[in-house]
Amino acid sequence: MAIGIILLLTAYTTGCSRQPGRNNDDVYEGDTVNLIYYTIGEPDKDLKLVNDKINEMLARKIGVTITYIKIGWQEYEDRLNTLISAGTPFDIAFAPNYAATTTRGAWLRLDDYLTSLGKDMYDAIDPTFWQGVQMNDGAIYGVPTNKELAVRDHWMYPASIVSKYNIDISNYNTLESLEPLLRMIQENEPAYVPMELDRDSHNFFALYGYEYIVNHKVPLMVKSLDPDAKVVNIFETKEARQVLDTLRRYYKEGFINKDAALREPGGLKRGDKVFWKSSGGGPLSETTWSKDRGYKVVSNPVTPSVVTTESVRGGIMAVNANTKHPIESMKFLNLLNTDPEIRNLFNYGIEGVHYTLNDQGQTTPIPGKDSHGNPIPDEPASYAGVQYTQGNWFILRTMGGDTPEPLDKWELFREYNAESIKSAVLGFTPDLSKLTAQIDNIEMVWRKYYASLMTGTVDVDSILPKFNEELGQAGIEEVVKEVQKQLDAWRDEAGAVTGR
Repeated sequence: MAIGIILLLTAYTTGCSRQPGRNNDDVYEGDTVNLIYYTIGEPDKDLKLVNDKINEMLARKIGVTITYIKIGWQEYEDRLNTLISAGTPFDIAFAPNYAATTTRGAWLRLDDYLTSLGKDMYDAIDPTFWQGVQMNDGAIYGVPTNKELAVRDHWMYPASIVSKYNIDISNYNTLESLEPLLRMIQENEPAYVPMELDRDSHNFFALYGYEYIVNHKVPLMVKSLDPDAKVVNIFETKEARQVLDTLRRYYKEGFINKDAALREPGGLKRGDKVFWKSSGGGPLSETTWSKDRGYKVVSNPVTPSVVTTESVRGGIMAVNANTKHPIESMKFLNLLNTDPEIRNLFNYGIEGVHYTLNDQGQTTPIPGKDSHGNPIPDEPASYAGVQYTQGNWFILRTMGGDTPEPLDKWELFREYNAESIKSAVLGFTPDLSKLTAQIDNIEMVWRKYYASLMTGTVDVDSILPKFNEELGQAGIEEVVKEVQKQLDAWRDEAGAVTGR
């Protein structure tokens, strides 16, 4: 079987004169294959229009078309899990919970394809991403988005308010340091919410050097840069207690929006006046955030530039293990990550319909218009790709408009990536397949308490002990021991390889 697969792949890579690539202008001749592709994002008004244009190009270049399906932000993970569990036919999907779904056998192993059909793509993507998506069996089951390696937490503020009060935002790097600023805004700028949080809150524990070892719904963390750090339930640490006490005080002072524990992620409307907001990003994220907020913001990174397993797995596309079209799926992914024409179409839509190009080749979105042809303020785009979910950023055009991105944006990203530091647990993936009941129970407890605690909505003295008690009843200590055992074995193996 192995020899047969190798011969088949060799035939596709050496026997065909029309290979997908960056400079391939040949026209594919033959029957086309349609792939079903699921991804996250609100369905766009012009999704079918863009899908038709994508298919026109894909058919010409590689003999493939796609059925492009977007599922809303709040529904996507549940919908994907249902597709996988039911065995519903599809070919490619955005994989937000990559490790867990890989462990379930959901995704096709890609290693052999990455040396043949996907070699151009493999070479184009930073090697650290491939290290990060490698599972404990040494195999790769997904294609990571080639973007910033380290996603740092940034605290952002309205540029007008920062200028008005001459605030040096670089001086505010701890939750506690924000208090005088928040009080000043509350007293002097009543139109502004001093601090905006939502029910997913923010990873304030990263301020102390922690990263999640499973996912954020299982509160096990480890110090990123400590090669011998132990796995802990973060809510039993003194750092967590300090974070929770501070948030509770801020909520009681009226600094935090009252609906924080109920607010959906992304629930902040464009134009809403908010003084402090946190978001993860890389270089030049201020430009994107300013466009999203409807006014200029400035930001300060408050966590180190550390490459974590979570950051490199933030935007993975995977091939269904049961696909009937593995060859065509890999040809599509390879093209998406190496062909600027296709990649920009997915991200920006159709030139002249969804954006224009300025003299320097930068894109400017075309606003929605009313029946008289007048631009509609804050009208949602008729098409917008979700950039971090759909392939290589470094072949995208930069953005123009009122706040244009620098023409050397991607060179700045390369420099940023080169300076990032790898986490001591980069690539470690615990196998929790024998603890699924405990994980399910832990996540149920997490949903019960997390949002209210991490927004300051409830009393810490009474609720935190209940949270930890119920986590214990759910089996968190058993999970900690198992993850620690696997981490020790992983470190020993890594040490044997490096001679540490």
